[in-house]
Amino acid sequence: MKISTFVPRKAACTPIQLAIFSLLASMGSVQAQEQTSAQAQAKAAKESATISEVIVTGTKRATSLQRTPVAITAINAETLEDAHVQTVQDVVNLVPGFQATGQGDHGVITMTMRGIGNDSAKTEYADPEVALFIDGIYAPRPEGATSLLFDLEGIEVLRGPQGTLWGRNATVGAVNMQTAKAKIGDSSGNFEGGVGSYNRIGTRGAFNVPVSSEFALRFAFVHEKHDGYVDFQTPPTLSLDSQKAAFATYLKNGGTVVPFQPINYALFTQDGPKYSAQDQSAARISMLWKPNAATKIDLSYEKFVDRGTPSMNLLQNPRAGQSQWSALIDTAPFLKRDTDSIRGRIEYAIDKSMQLTYIGGYSKFSGSSRFDQDGGATLPTSFTTGGNMQANNTVSSNYKNFSHEVELQSIGARDIDWQLGLYYGSETNDIRFDIPILNATYQGTVGWQGSFIQPKETVETAAAFGQATWNASSDTHITGGLRFTSDKRTNVGGRGYGFSNKPELSQSAITPNVDPASATSNFAAYSFNDGSYSGSKMTGLLRISHDIDKDNMIYGSISTGYKSGGLQDGGKTYGPETLTNFEVGTKSTLLGGTVRLNNALYYGKFKDFQFSAPVTAPDGTRGLQTSNADGATVYGFESELAAKLSKDDKLQITIAIAKATLGNLIGGSNDYALPACKIPGISNCLDVSGNTMPHTPKFSAQVMYQHTFHLNEGTLTPRLSLHYETDTWLSVFNYGDGDKQEAYARADLGMRYQSTGKTAWYADFFVRNVTDNKIKTSALNANGPWQAQYLPPRTVGVNVGIDF
Repeated sequence: MKISTFVPRKAACTPIQLAIFSLLASMGSVQAQEQTSAQAQAKAAKESATISEVIVTGTKRATSLQRTPVAITAINAETLEDAHVQTVQDVVNLVPGFQATGQGDHGVITMTMRGIGNDSAKTEYADPEVALFIDGIYAPRPEGATSLLFDLEGIEVLRGPQGTLWGRNATVGAVNMQTAKAKIGDSSGNFEGGVGSYNRIGTRGAFNVPVSSEFALRFAFVHEKHDGYVDFQTPPTLSLDSQKAAFATYLKNGGTVVPFQPINYALFTQDGPKYSAQDQSAARISMLWKPNAATKIDLSYEKFVDRGTPSMNLLQNPRAGQSQWSALIDTAPFLKRDTDSIRGRIEYAIDKSMQLTYIGGYSKFSGSSRFDQDGGATLPTSFTTGGNMQANNTVSSNYKNFSHEVELQSIGARDIDWQLGLYYGSETNDIRFDIPILNATYQGTVGWQGSFIQPKETVETAAAFGQATWNASSDTHITGGLRFTSDKRTNVGGRGYGFSNKPELSQSAITPNVDPASATSNFAAYSFNDGSYSGSKMTGLLRISHDIDKDNMIYGSISTGYKSGGLQDGGKTYGPETLTNFEVGTKSTLLGGTVRLNNALYYGKFKDFQFSAPVTAPDGTRGLQTSNADGATVYGFESELAAKLSKDDKLQITIAIAKATLGNLIGGSNDYALPACKIPGISNCLDVSGNTMPHTPKFSAQVMYQHTFHLNEGTLTPRLSLHYETDTWLSVFNYGDGDKQEAYARADLGMRYQSTGKTAWYADFFVRNVTDNKIKTSALNANGPWQAQYLPPRTVGVNVGIDF
C-alpha cells in the first residue's frame, strides 16, 4: 500500500487529511507486521515486556479492549493513581476529545466530549450529553461527577453515541466508573497519607476481608482537604466626600431616594474559608456473595460528604497591585453536599449459554451553597453606586434517584451473541435558589432579586433494548441494535418570584427565612412552572468489524444518540435532540505486543441541539431558558498510542483533531453583556449561527512518559505528563479574547519510590501545573470587566503509603 498517494506533493495537509493518513498508516502497518519473522517477534518479546491485556465492559460484556469495536479509553487504577485523579475534571487529559469545566455557583463539573456538552447541566432543568455511570448505574445529577474517585478498578470512557446499550443522555458518550469489588479468599489492604500545597492533607485506604468461602467484604475510605486558592482583597477606602458626590449623582439621575450611608467595609469578607477550598470525605462498604456456582451478588453502600467551597469568578486582568488569585468578596463561600448511594448487581447463569443480570441503584442527594457571583468585578463608589453585589444562593437542593435494569444475554462461543434488556429510572427533585442583586453593596438599593422554588419535579424513563452480533466468520462480525425509550417529566408547583419594590415593605436582600409567597415579603410570583412533557425515541446501532489478523482490527459504525426534551420556566417545553454518528476505526497491537495503537475517525450530525442559559426577559424577570438550535455538525480524528519502549520505559500519547460548528441559533445569556434583542422573550441576545462550539480545541495532545530505575531495595520511577491544546472558545457566543482560552501547554511531574523489601511501602512526589499556567474553563463579562474560572494553580505534594 502506498500511503503517499493520498497526500499532494505541493499542498499542506489539512487536519482531516492528517487524520486519514494516520488511520491508513495503522492499517498499512499490518503488512509490515506480517513480514516480521516469528524469530524476530520472539526476540522482541524477550527483550521487552509486552503491554498487558485490558478487559473492558463497554459492550456490557467483558471483552478485550483490542477486540472491542468501540472508541473506548480504559484507565486502570495504576494510571489513576499516577495522574492523581480525584474528579472527572482530572480525567480529561487522559482521554482524547474530552473536556470538563468547573461551575462555581453549584460546585459541580460539566462534561464535553467531541465538542458537545451543556455548561448549564448543573440543575434539575438541564441534562448532560455525556452520561455518567458508576458500576453501570446512571448518575443523573452532575453533583455525582465531582465525588472523589477512590478505590476504583478503573474508568472506561466511551466516545460517540451510546444510546443502544447505555441509554439516557449518552448522546455523545458515556463515562463508566468501576469501583473495586470485594474478593473472596483475599486478605489485603492499603493505606496512604499525604500533604501538599495550600495546607493539603489527604488520607485514603481500603481493606478486603474474606468472611467465608462464599462471602467477602471490602471497606474503603478517603478524605481530601486543602485551603482555598483565592485570597481576600482589602477594599480600597474611599473618602466620605467622594462617596457623597457619587450618591448625589445617583439621585440626580433618578435613583431611588434613600438616606445616605457611608460604606460599611466590615461587610466585605476578610477571613474564614476561602473560595476553591476542598474538604471532602467518602466511605464505601462492599460485599460479594457467591452462594453457588451460578449466582454472584455484589452490593455496596457509599457515603459522600462535601464541606469545601465553590470556585470563584476571577478578573482576567487583575487590578493594579492585586494577585490573579484574589477577589473582592462580599459573599462568604459556603458549600454543603451529602450523597448516599446504594448499588447492586446480581448475576445468575441460567445454563452454559445464557445469563440473567439485574443492575439496580438508589441515590439520595441534599445540598446547599452560597456563591459570590459578581466576584467584586467593579468597585463601589458609594454604598449604592459603582457596580453590583450579586449572590447565588442554593438554599436547598434535594433529589432521589432509582435505577433498575434487567439484562438477558448469551454467554460462551456461538454464531450469534445477543442481549436483551429492560430499564426503568425515576427521579424526584426539589430546589430553592435565591438571587439577590443589590446596587454596589449589601447596603445598597435593590437592583433585582428573585427566588426560584421548585417543590417537585419528576422524571421517569423506561426503555427496552436489544443488540445482537452475527459472527459471520471467525474474522468478520456484524452488530445491530435498537433501543426504544419513553420519557416523562412533570413540574408541580414550581414558581419564580421577583421583587415587587413596594416601598413600605422590606428593601433588604432576600434570605432563606423569607417566604416569597407571603404577602409581606415584597415578592410576587411571575413564572408559573407547572407542566408536563412526554416523548419517546428509537435509537439504533449498525456496525461491522473485521479482524485483519490476530493483532489488527478495523470497524465501521452508524449509531444514534438521544436526549429527551423537557420543561423550563413558565411551564414551556423544549424538544429532544438527536445525533447520528458515522465512525471508522482501527485497533492494532504492534511489535510483538509492545505497542498498542487505536484510531477513530468520526462525523456527527446533530438535530435540534439543546442550548440552555440563564436569561432576562424585557420586563426584567429572569429564568433559565432552553432553545433547540437547528443542529450542529461535529467531525474529527482521535488516536491513542501506548508503548513499552523497554521493560522500564512506558510511553502514552493521545491526539485529538476536532471541528464542531453550531447550526442556526439566536442565544442569550445573563453571563454576557450582549446586544439588545429583537427576539420575543429575551432582552439581550446574539446570533451564534455557525459559531464554533465551546471547549473544542482544533488540536490537542497528551504525552506521558516514565522510566523505572532499579535500586538495591526498591525502584525509583520519575514520570512526565505534557498536555497541549490550541485555543478554545468558552461559550457559543465566541465573544472575543475574553471568551477564549489561548493555546497552552501544561506539564505535570511525578517521582515514585517503591520499596522491594519485606514491607511494600512507597513515597510518591508530584508537581501539577509546573509552569503555573492560568487556564480558563469558563468566562463572563456581565459584571463589566472580563472574569473567568480557572484550573488550579501550581500545587506540589507527597503521598506515602503501604500495601499489605
